[in-house]
Order: sequence, then C-alpha cells, then structure tokens
Amino acid sequence: MTVRVVMYSTKVCPYCMMAERLLKSRGVSDIEKILVDGDDNLRAEMIEKTGRRTVPQIFIGETHVGGFDDLSALDKAGKLMPLLQAS
Repeated sequence: MTVRVVMYSTKVCPYCMMAERLLKSRGVSDIEKILVDGDDNLRAEMIEKTGRRTVPQIFIGETHVGGFDDLSALDKAGKLMPLLQAS
C-alpha cells in the first residue's frame, strides 16, 4: 500500500502502540510518526488540526480517523481497509 498514514504520538503511549499494531496487521508498512511529547509547537499543531488533545491522532491520507478507539471501530465496521485502499 502506498497510502500515507500519519500518527501524532508520544514515546510511551500504549494506545499509539496498539494503533500501530492494528495498522501494520492491515498491511500498512510505513507510519509517519510525529512525536508531540516535549514539543509544545507540535502538540499545538495536532490540536489545531484535530480539535483533540489526546494521542494518538491518526490521519489516513487527508482523512482524520481520530484515536485508537476510532480506528478500532472503523476496522470492526469493515471500513478501515476500504479507506486504506482508497487513499
């Protein structure tokens, strides 16, 4: 897959790790991680783009998916793979 996946994350976030595992299990080989711990500018950028303060915040292509719970729900609904393939 050539879809661009971007994930705002921190170094020790367990939900970020679970999101990464789920994405990799669905064939995503490259996840661009933007680490916001210790960088107020990057965290502010994440909040501005998503309206959320928690990590992970995941983008598939231009689509803001949300956090791990949102990603997991999308997968369970059968909508993750089409999103990954359409981007």
